[in-house]
Amino acid sequence: MAESATEEQDHRHRTKLVQGPGLLLVWLYGVMSVGAVSRSVYQILTDYGSAPLAHTLSAVAAVVYAFITYTLVRGGETARRAALVCCAAELAGVLIVGTWTVVEPSAFPDSTVWSEYGMGYIFIPVLLPVTGMLWLRRSRQGQGAEGVF
Repeated sequence: MAESATEEQDHRHRTKLVQGPGLLLVWLYGVMSVGAVSRSVYQILTDYGSAPLAHTLSAVAAVVYAFITYTLVRGGETARRAALVCCAAELAGVLIVGTWTVVEPSAFPDSTVWSEYGMGYIFIPVLLPVTGMLWLRRSRQGQGAEGVF
């Protein structure tokens, strides 16, 4: 009987990540996953040799977006922590790659998802992890998610 109560409590907490602003985050991360996967697969299959670093970074962004989407849908405290770490790593990647593409554009003959802080994606790549981290911090277990935004 104790397992049943624990499972029910975990299920209630899991769904909390995809309610309200969390649902919008899942949708946006899902869209970014599809966009980054499509872009990186096409670039790698058709023109990998011209800009291997840029094309590889697009693939890395796709994996990060897909993982964050999965953890948001999965829910639970462990998934929330993993998503929080991934959002922080994503933000670091966007800031590093974005700065690198501005300071040394010749290093990237082709753009990546994170080039110029995500300008090709209307700056969603730099805004999304910040928003995600805010949501994930507010939705931690035991806290209400009301009034996040």
